[in-house]
Amino acid sequence: MGNRFQVKDRFADGAQYIDGQLRQGTSGQSHTVVDPATGQEVLTYELASTADVDEAVAAARRAFPAWSAATPGERSDALHRLAAVLTEQAEDFAYAESLQCGKPIKLSTEFDVPGTIDNTAFFAGAARHLQGQAAAEYSGDHTSYVRREAIGVVGSIAPWNYPLQMAAWKILPAIAAGNTIVLKPAELTPLTSLMFAQAAKDAGLPDGVINIVTGAGRDAGEHLVGHPDVVMTSFTGSTAVGKRVAEIATATVKRLHLELGGKAPFLVFDDADLEAAAHGAVAASLINTGQDCTAATRAYVQRPLYDAFVARVAELMETVRLGDPFDAATDLGPLVSHAQRDRVAGFVERARGYATVVTGGEVPDGALAGGAYYRPTLISGAAQDSEVVQSEIFGPVLVALPFDTDDEGIALANDTPYGLAASAWSRDVYRANRATREIKAGCVWVNDHIPIISEMPHGGYKASGFGKDMSAYSFEEYTQVKHVMYDNTAVAAKDWHRTIFGDRT
Repeated sequence: MGNRFQVKDRFADGAQYIDGQLRQGTSGQSHTVVDPATGQEVLTYELASTADVDEAVAAARRAFPAWSAATPGERSDALHRLAAVLTEQAEDFAYAESLQCGKPIKLSTEFDVPGTIDNTAFFAGAARHLQGQAAAEYSGDHTSYVRREAIGVVGSIAPWNYPLQMAAWKILPAIAAGNTIVLKPAELTPLTSLMFAQAAKDAGLPDGVINIVTGAGRDAGEHLVGHPDVVMTSFTGSTAVGKRVAEIATATVKRLHLELGGKAPFLVFDDADLEAAAHGAVAASLINTGQDCTAATRAYVQRPLYDAFVARVAELMETVRLGDPFDAATDLGPLVSHAQRDRVAGFVERARGYATVVTGGEVPDGALAGGAYYRPTLISGAAQDSEVVQSEIFGPVLVALPFDTDDEGIALANDTPYGLAASAWSRDVYRANRATREIKAGCVWVNDHIPIISEMPHGGYKASGFGKDMSAYSFEEYTQVKHVMYDNTAVAAKDWHRTIFGDRT
């Protein structure tokens, strides 16, 4: 990387961004961002209090009338400028994302940052297309049309696995639609969310449109979700926490968007290209060190291919290079924290009692021992109802299971509480098409697994939540639909009035 900014200098004024300014939190509690590759301190900052949340919501509320009244073209121009600023600062964003998350710099540089810039450019265009249904005379005597209006202050909570992209997924559709927002990033990874808000100011967006409060979930997060001036909550995170968010939001009758856990099946039929499926499984299970709610976690392989698939995946996993996230040759970085690494290791150690660890399943020693690293892991021989098959591990762990008939494979793919993403691997278009119809997931890939694009929606079924990120469909989350109806008759005593009073004349 080139000229890396100094994080402590950049955020010397604090890790809260309220009404266009960085400031310190006032909770009296501090938190330290740690580089998971080394265990070293990156930044220690003061967490947000409930009073800080109140100030951020008040700033967003003040900014709302003017921002919602801006023309779609004006909001579009502002987002185009933001995309340009993000492009100029791409190197700093990639560095900060890898530093706080431990993800390889090639992933930050080639996926997280360009994906966020593309999202910004997409919503710059989409801001001009907030359209309702065309006008028509549905009753015969009236003209009806539909308006899409901004709803107000949005209070969103983003996770730690993709801090930059998740911040963008929350912020962009909300502000493109004319809303203002208060975002609470994860305490572990606030840097790029704060930088995104600063970039928006550099691009000329008004103060108060984007606010960031970095605080504890049980304090700042719950207060934000329950705040009476927040009209909508968008949350990405675990299903367990999502249930708590839903409880608080429903109590205040808020609009709610939840993108929760996943346990994505990777369904390989016996006519699939084995080499393509094996390569796809390794990439899809190890992206972001497996800390991805759409990552492949359960490989169901039809029995004629099963043994060869397990052997080839194990062989490929053993070639994956763990190392310094800032080394361009590194394939796999550490997990986000030592606590997360130990959680993943616990799943694998318990699985040894009922399944086979084919490869991996260990913490590396030597130069990587101080970081939160864990080797790519493949498990076979687990039962469908076992913990490693049913629970979200969120680490570099893939479980392979055989199946016999197509019916069985699809049934197994659907046999968890989750339904966020899935893939089907087959050369037979009818077989693949059946899988896309019958697998209950918000995204089903065919002969690939993981790619996402700004133009298409992302969101789940079942315990994976509801609502969509990205795409024009996201405006359904962030706009109020209003029916406007004009009388065309200019008749004072209308015929329908007689159903209420008087007689037909």
